Amino acid sequence: MNEAIARMMARYDGRRLEDYVRALREILQEIALLGLWRSKFFEKAAFYGGTALRILYGLDRFSEDLDFSLLEPKPDFDLSKYCVALQTEMRSFGFDVTIASREKRKQSAVQSAFIKSNTLEQLVVIETAEELVRTVPRGQVLKIRLEVDTDPPPGFSTEVKYLLHPIPFPVKSYTLPDLFAGKMHALLCRRWKTRVKGRDWYDFVWFVSNHPELRLSHLEKRMAQTGDWKEGRVLTAESLLSLLRETIQAVDLRKAREEVEPFVNTTDSLAVWSKEFFLDISRRIVFV
Repeated sequence: MNEAIARMMARYDGRRLEDYVRALREILQEIALLGLWRSKFFEKAAFYGGTALRILYGLDRFSEDLDFSLLEPKPDFDLSKYCVALQTEMRSFGFDVTIASREKRKQSAVQSAFIKSNTLEQLVVIETAEELVRTVPRGQVLKIRLEVDTDPPPGFSTEVKYLLHPIPFPVKSYTLPDLFAGKMHALLCRRWKTRVKGRDWYDFVWFVSNHPELRLSHLEKRMAQTGDWKEGRVLTAESLLSLLRETIQAVDLRKAREEVEPFVNTTDSLAVWSKEFFLDISRRIVFV
């Protein structure tokens, strides 16, 4: 095993197959970030979303995708330019992956690409226990989606965080109050008819517990851009909390718990979830 990969694997307690698959996914995510840094991607974009919270800020749940936002709108941004750099980086560490941009089926400000690899082959690279590797179906694909918002709403701040693996390197990220604003926008405004994304609610608890500051002005711009708030109207703390209370009353918390369970090591913290719990902790948000 590559020495740098061995150091990365040492951070994980690999016992079950799912432990190794999670470790493999996160190792590939960090190598992808390294490849993006080498290709000067972070001169144009910042990292945000659940994986940014996990890798840069210590969120205690696993995350699947890599989400980025351009620093300023650029409709003709071409994500495919960076795919070659990502593939080269991953292959230098022994991972055989393919990376391809996805053709947009409809007009959208989001550009997407996918990192795909044969799960069995990549588990061998990180020296997964042989008896576990034998249980992986042949042809099973591990997929990581990269998304870039090419028309970001204004009013956010960024900061530079440093990763130490596989080598020390910097990553530009949204600051935590703006990440909280983005999470609140997702929690309030996702347009899924019957699905509930429990990960949004889990992250909400994490923010309130650890970093309760939320940049209200950036949330207002996000909501106005998606048509969930009237542009020019000021979003106040009182109006936001009113919307949040309505959302809490409407959410199916059983479905929320079921959705997030595969992404956490222990489900003990989910036992307290109730409408009363979320209504109580919502009052602890600090608006900045």
